[in-house]
Amino acid sequence: MIAAALLKCTAQWLLLVVSISSPWRTLKIIEWLEAKGIGKRQVNYKLRDWLFARQRYWGEPFPLIYPEGGDGSAVAIPEDQLPLMLPETDQFKPSGTPESPLAVIDSWVNTTDPATGAPARRETSTMPQWAGSCWYYLRFIDPGNSAALVDKAKEQYWMPVDLYVGGAEHAVLHLLYARFWHKVLYDLGVVSTKEPFGRLVSQGMILGEVEYSYLVGADGKVALDDDPHATVVKVSEAEVDKKGDGYVLRSDPSVRVTARAHKMSKSRGNVINPDDVVQEFGGDSLRLYEMFMGPLRDTKVWSTRGVEGVHRFLARVYRAFEAGVADVPASREQLRLLHATIRKVSTETEEMRFNTGIAAMMEFINGVYKWDNRPRAALEPFVLLLAPYAPHIAEELWSRLGHSCSLAYEPWPTADESLLVVDTINLPVQV
Repeated sequence: MIAAALLKCTAQWLLLVVSISSPWRTLKIIEWLEAKGIGKRQVNYKLRDWLFARQRYWGEPFPLIYPEGGDGSAVAIPEDQLPLMLPETDQFKPSGTPESPLAVIDSWVNTTDPATGAPARRETSTMPQWAGSCWYYLRFIDPGNSAALVDKAKEQYWMPVDLYVGGAEHAVLHLLYARFWHKVLYDLGVVSTKEPFGRLVSQGMILGEVEYSYLVGADGKVALDDDPHATVVKVSEAEVDKKGDGYVLRSDPSVRVTARAHKMSKSRGNVINPDDVVQEFGGDSLRLYEMFMGPLRDTKVWSTRGVEGVHRFLARVYRAFEAGVADVPASREQLRLLHATIRKVSTETEEMRFNTGIAAMMEFINGVYKWDNRPRAALEPFVLLLAPYAPHIAEELWSRLGHSCSLAYEPWPTADESLLVVDTINLPVQV
C-alpha cells in the first residue's frame, strides 16, 4: 500500500514538473508539497553568524548594562544617555580574561541601573566599527543633527544612493552589512527606501607586476612542475623572451619560464606604493593610468611601463598648448574632431568606460599635432574633457589659457551633432 501510494505521488509530481514552465516550477512544486503535507517552504540564509562582538577597546561600545541581582539579561540604557562613548585611557592591553580591555576600567564599567538605581556593569565587548560604517551614507546627509539619525525630509530627498562603487570583497562585507542595517532602519520607519543603493559597480582588482620564474631541482638542473623538491628561481623581464604563447629564458631558450601576476601583498613583496609612483610621475599620471589599464570591472595587471606611456601622453598634451594657442577661427575639420571627441568622452565617462574615453582624447591630441594652427575654440573645450581624468594639469592649462577661476565651475562641453556630419568621403571603386 505504501509503495503504491509513493509511486502515485511520484508520478503526479513528475507530471507537475514537466507541465509547468521554468520560472514558476519551483513555486508550484512547493505549493504541491505543502498541499500534500509532505513539505513546507523555508528561507535559508548562508550567513550563520555575524560575529558582531569584539573583545577589544577600539569599536562602538554596546549601550547595554547588566544590573546586579538580576537574571543576567542585558538592559538597554536610556536614549538620553546616548551616544555611549569609550573612556579615555592609555591602557589598551588585553584584560587577561576573555573580556576586552574595557573590563579593567572600573570607573567606566561599573555604573548604576537608571531604572532602579541598583549597581550594574556595562557590556565590555565592542562592535567591529560596522555599526558606524554600515550607515555612514545616511549620516553624510545630515551630519549636524543631534536629535535624530537623519532628518526625514533630507533622507527622502537624497536617498537612495545613485551609485555604489566597490571591490568584489565589498559584496560580502560592507555592501551586505549595509543592506542589513538599512532594512532594519526601514522596518523601524527611519528611512523611506527598502534598498540603500540604486546601482552597484564592482571594480576589478589590480594585480602586481608580472613575475617570471622557473624551477630548479636539487641537482641544480631545470625541474618539472611536479617536482616536490624543486625551488623557484625568479628572473627579471629583461632575462626572458616571448616564444609562442609562453616565455623562455633568454640565455637558454630550452628553459620555459612561467609568467604570472599575483595579488599584491607584503609577503610577496610586490606591493606598488602609490607615493613612489606620484613622486616619479605625478598624481595625474597615476590617476590616468589606473583608468586607462582596461575596463573598470576587469582584473588588471600593473605595469610601471604603462605609467610611463601615460606620462608621455600628458607631456604631449602640455606641449600642444605650450606651442601656442591662437585666437583665430577654427576650421570645420578641427571642430568636427573636437565635437567627435566631446561626444565620445562624454558617453564613455557616463558609462564608466574610462579607458576608451582616454583613448579618444589621445586620438584628439594626435590630430592636433597635424594642424597648421591651434585655435582656442578647438582646444579650450578639450581641457574640460581632460579635467576629471587629470585635474592638476588641466587646471594648469586652464590658467595658462587666461582664466582666473578654477575650471571646476565650468559647464561640461556639449557635442554639436551638426558638426559631426562628414561633407565628403572617399569611396573606393573597382572597375
